[in-house]
Amino acid sequence: MSPHVVAILVLAGIFVLGTTRSVNLGVLALVGAFVVGVGTFAVDAGDVLDGFPANLFVILVGVTYLFAMAKRNGTVDWLVARSVQAVQGRVAALPWVMFVLSGALVALGALSPAAVAIIAPVGMAFATRYGINPLLMGLMVIHGSAAGNFSPLGVLGVITNGVVERSGLPGSPMGIFVANAAFNIVLGLVVYLAFGGLKLIKSGARCSVGDPNTPGPDGTSIGTGGVAVRSRIVEVTATARRQRSATLTGLAVLAVGALVFDLDIGLLAMTVAAALALLYPETAKAAVADISWGVVLLICGIVTYVGLMESAGTVDFIGQAIASVSSALLAALVLLYVGAVVSAFASTTGILGALIPLAVPLLVSGQLGAVAVVIALSISASVVDSSPFSTNGALVVANASQDRESAVYRGLMIWGFSLVAVTPLVTWAVFVLPRW
Repeated sequence: MSPHVVAILVLAGIFVLGTTRSVNLGVLALVGAFVVGVGTFAVDAGDVLDGFPANLFVILVGVTYLFAMAKRNGTVDWLVARSVQAVQGRVAALPWVMFVLSGALVALGALSPAAVAIIAPVGMAFATRYGINPLLMGLMVIHGSAAGNFSPLGVLGVITNGVVERSGLPGSPMGIFVANAAFNIVLGLVVYLAFGGLKLIKSGARCSVGDPNTPGPDGTSIGTGGVAVRSRIVEVTATARRQRSATLTGLAVLAVGALVFDLDIGLLAMTVAAALALLYPETAKAAVADISWGVVLLICGIVTYVGLMESAGTVDFIGQAIASVSSALLAALVLLYVGAVVSAFASTTGILGALIPLAVPLLVSGQLGAVAVVIALSISASVVDSSPFSTNGALVVANASQDRESAVYRGLMIWGFSLVAVTPLVTWAVFVLPRW
């Protein structure tokens, strides 16, 4: 049996065992990477962890640590109150506000994980406070960011259009952007209707938010009312105000550094968190317990295993299998599924960079529309970032309240892999099959 087939079967087994035995998938994936790497691919044991996503680890820990401190010192509550005031307290509008904000940031050039890292913590705090399904809020943030993905100014748009140009294929930057944005807006509508949006509209709930500087139970600003739980009002202390001001300054540094100067979001978040920890060590010490270590282990373990498969040539193996398919239409469909499946675990940017060149033999013959195939591939490989094993999905899980974390993880798993199963077929039928 081919070692690549063995690797794929072991990955499937990891999911089956982890689900049926309630064992952290990350633990099983790290063990699987060790066994398959050494036993099947003859990789040195020390090289098995070459695929460990150090960048993703720092993003997850840095962002969740920073926002854990922001939650404990009342800064997130203050941001929630301000944002609710901006939409005049309409609870039903809050998920769409998060959708638009994350999409705008990405369309203007922010990396999708950077936008989600900034918007998701606030959005999930909204969900907790105002009785919104956290899965609804998380998916709206993710698909909002995905809607902006292929803007001509966006990172994915620049990379994809560059690969298309280097491959000698006809391109349509605006066509890719508009098609992808429309697809994600439709998904956003489906998410909104499927996960409680109609209930929010029918309830007509409004948050009667007062002055965001109203003191809360720990001397911080919360501004609650309406459907929110009212908190005991105490005198605002000078220390609490200084903590909030320092945290808001740190969040502003995070946003400007990531979105304007393109600094690494994980390292920047960790730097801001470290500065706050030095200023307010008691808050920082308590916030360490709020980091979602189980989620970090799960995500990093799975991504490490997939990284081993990529370095061992399993993706190339699959690409060669696609190239052997005689029917151009069928080969395109297989290519879309490969993009969706692999991207659910790995870098969307890397997958597009690898798969578009693989599609060149299919496209240069003129049997298929090049722009249509690139659109379908771009959508199929990017909407699955709602998987909890992608950076965006992982950030949503990590920022869910502890009592809803497992439910959000399961929901993203079901939604993400439903998209893996359905999106390639839909995009193939809409864009590729008509041979545009």
